[in-house]
Amino acid sequence: MSTPVDVLIVGVGPHTRLNHLPALAAVQDAGLVGTVTGADLPGAADTVVEYGTPGRPRRMPVVPVQPFPVSRRGLPSAVRRVLDDVVEREQIGAVVVATEPSVHLPYALWAMERGLPVLLDKPLTVHPDASTNPSAAQAIADDFDTLLDAYREARRRDPRMVVSVLSQRRWHPAFRRVRELIAEVAQATNCPVTSIQSSHGDGQWRLPDELVDIGYHSFDRGYGKASHSGYHHFDIVPWWLAAGERPGKEIDEIEVHAACTRPADFLAQLTVADHARLLPGFADRNPYSEQELDGLTTGFGEVDVFLNVAYRSRGRVLALGSHNLAHTTFSQRGNLHPVPSGLYKGNGRIGQETHIIQQGPFQALRLHVLQTLHGDADGIDRRAAGGADHIELHVFRNDRLGQGWERHRALNFTDLVQGSGDSAVLPTQRSARACAIQEFFSHLAGRIPRARLASDLSDHRRPARLMAAAYLSMSRSWADDGRASGPIAFDFLPAAAPAARSGTALAALGATR
Repeated sequence: MSTPVDVLIVGVGPHTRLNHLPALAAVQDAGLVGTVTGADLPGAADTVVEYGTPGRPRRMPVVPVQPFPVSRRGLPSAVRRVLDDVVEREQIGAVVVATEPSVHLPYALWAMERGLPVLLDKPLTVHPDASTNPSAAQAIADDFDTLLDAYREARRRDPRMVVSVLSQRRWHPAFRRVRELIAEVAQATNCPVTSIQSSHGDGQWRLPDELVDIGYHSFDRGYGKASHSGYHHFDIVPWWLAAGERPGKEIDEIEVHAACTRPADFLAQLTVADHARLLPGFADRNPYSEQELDGLTTGFGEVDVFLNVAYRSRGRVLALGSHNLAHTTFSQRGNLHPVPSGLYKGNGRIGQETHIIQQGPFQALRLHVLQTLHGDADGIDRRAAGGADHIELHVFRNDRLGQGWERHRALNFTDLVQGSGDSAVLPTQRSARACAIQEFFSHLAGRIPRARLASDLSDHRRPARLMAAAYLSMSRSWADDGRASGPIAFDFLPAAAPAARSGTALAALGATR
C-alpha cells in the first residue's frame, strides 16, 4: 500500500476554497493525500483555513510568502527559502499551483527544479497587459516552451516526474463522449472536424464601480475573459480537433482574428445613468462619474472576446472555428451589493455553454450546458449535483451510408452518467475537477499509469498558442486604435512533433498577414 503524499497548495483564495479543497478532502479520505499546507500572500488568507465536511472538518495551516513583481520568471530568493523550508519541514511530495495565473510560471519552475510533481491550474500563464501589449501576448506562447523545457529536464532527472494541467473538461463525461464520437467517425470516413462553433457565457454583471474597486477576476491587469475561463475553450477545442486528425490531415497552423469589448465598451452598452435607474441605491454608492470611469479603465482587459479561427493543414483550411467568450450574458443578479466572496461565484451568475461541431457530411454534434450558480449568503455554490444543471448532447449522423448509424440520438444528464462507466462521475464541472485531482494523486500512488493521464503538460502546446494568438490579435488592434488588424498566424504543431518550430520562427509566424 502506497504512502499518502503530503501536499503544498500555493494560492488559497476563493477559487481554491470552492474547487480544490473539497476535492483534496476526498482524496485524503481515499488515502491518497496526507497533510495539506497552504501558502499565500500575507493578509490574503488566514493563518489557518478550515475545509472539508461538517462531519469531518480539517484545518490547513497557511504560510505567508511575500509578493514579487509578475515580470520575474523565477522566485525571489526570500520566497524560495520560505517554500524550501516548508518542503523540508512538512515532507512535501507534490505541489498544487493555484495562484493568480501571472505568477504560475515561477512557482511551477521552482517545483519542477525541486523534483516535485505539479498539478497546475489553468491558464498556464498570462502576462499583465496581454490584451494591449503584443510583447506580453507573445510571451504566453514563449512561456509554454520554458515550462516544457523545464519539464523535460525534470523528467530526465527523474522519469517519475509529472506535471498535470487542471483543465477539467477533459474529464467531463459529455466532453469525453464528444471526443469519442469524433474519433469514431474519423476512423470510419477519414473525415476530420470541418467546423466548430463554441460559446461560453458567464452571466456576470459587474457594476461600474466594481470594475475599478473589485480586483478578483477583474480586468485591471490588462487581461480578462480569455484568461479567467477562456483557457477551457482554448484547450478543449484543439483536444476535440485532434481526435479527428488523420494521416495527411494534421493541423499545423492557425490563423486567428479576435474582436473584443473592454470596460469602456460595456459602459457604453449600459451607462452609469442606466445602472442608477435600474438599481436603487447605486447612485449613492458609486463615487465615479462616467468620465472618471472612462479614464480609470483605460487599458483594462477584455470583457468579451470573439475569435474567428482557420485551422490549416499544409496550406489548406481543414476546419473553421468561431470561439465566443463572454462575461456579458444573461444574469440573475438583482442585488446592489455582491456577497462577501465578490463576483467569482454566486451573485446570480448563469453559465451558458454551447458547442456545435460539424464533421463533413457525416456527423453533427450539439452540446448544450446550462448552469444555475446559486450563491448562498457566503457566495458558495451549493446546488444539488445535476439538480440545477441542464446538459444535453445531440448526435446526428448520416444513416444512409450503410454504417449502421442512427440518424439522431439525444443524451441527457442520466445517459451521460451511465455512459461514463462510473455512477459517481457526474457530467458537471465540479465532478470533472474532482476527477482531475483524483487522477493526479492516483498516479502518484502508482494506481494509474502515465499513459492514462488526460492532461499532461506536454499536451498543452496548442491551447497555449491559441490563447497567445487571441491576445496578440487583441493587442495589435488596441495598438492600432481599435481598428481591425490582419489575422495572426501561429504554427499549431503539438509539442511532440519533431518539426516543431523554434521561438525565433514563431516570432516570424506571428507577423500579421
